[in-house]
Amino acid sequence: MAALLEVILPVFLVIGAGYAAVWRGVFADSAVDGLMIFTQRFAIPCLLFRALAELDLGLHLDIRLLVSFYAGSAASFAVGLAGARALFRRPWPDAVAIGFACMFCNTVLLGLPLTERAYGTEAMAGNYAIIAFHAPFGYAVGITAMETVRAQGMGLSPGAFGAKVLRAMFSNALILGIAAGFAVNLLAIPLPGPLTDALDLMIRAAIPAALFGLGGVLYRYRPEGDLRQIGFMLVVTLLMHPTVTFGLGSALALPTEGLRSAVVTAAMPAGVNAYIFANMYGVARRVAASTVLMGTGASLLTAWFWLAVLP
Repeated sequence: MAALLEVILPVFLVIGAGYAAVWRGVFADSAVDGLMIFTQRFAIPCLLFRALAELDLGLHLDIRLLVSFYAGSAASFAVGLAGARALFRRPWPDAVAIGFACMFCNTVLLGLPLTERAYGTEAMAGNYAIIAFHAPFGYAVGITAMETVRAQGMGLSPGAFGAKVLRAMFSNALILGIAAGFAVNLLAIPLPGPLTDALDLMIRAAIPAALFGLGGVLYRYRPEGDLRQIGFMLVVTLLMHPTVTFGLGSALALPTEGLRSAVVTAAMPAGVNAYIFANMYGVARRVAASTVLMGTGASLLTAWFWLAVLP
């Protein structure tokens, strides 16, 4: 147990430092916005670009890894959406946002540092393989579902509808970084030394700055809304998704390294993108924000459980 706490606690202490700094007024709320813009639009896209540009796609793009994780992700979206409609009588747009929050776990800000601390830098290749498809898959599902329920009665042609979805997806800096990294990898474009050195400078700042900023962002959120709905979403995110991933990964004989990456990533709580998505459409913002806050706190315990279960 002590070893597991040594893995988990440093990550959450950095988040807690950001939370405390904003709470005590020594780090301005406006500075949090600037920090998150830097990490989400620049530093983390650089990290994903560099990782995917150099990832051995033939070695690490294991279909069993992707099936294990994304089957759980799709199931989480479906259960979250259905539960919001059937159990809590939420309107369709709210239900889509709730399903998105159940599906879109914090793969980068929490999944990467926890995997690195638990298993080492070399164990993160599976995480990057998952992350390569995470934003495209999540936003494709969420935006398509949301635009579908919003387009009812608008009479959009299939072409106009598809263009609207693609515009929404490719306005996301993470997706642009991922796409650029894939292009460089597949085309075997060499990166000049000064460029890689500049990218490395950005990358070294990405995760710690993002964790600190995440703490500041979480201070803004308050546990508001129906606690039953929040509890339901936490069960789907923190328990159902990793359980499905662990079961499928084991059944498909996924190698230990891949199983670790898939389950640790699936066990992460909803990230800030869950709130960003809800805020983008102006629906279910309170419950999404509360789920991010409470899920991040609860994951201190659930992450310990999954790390203990994994081989």
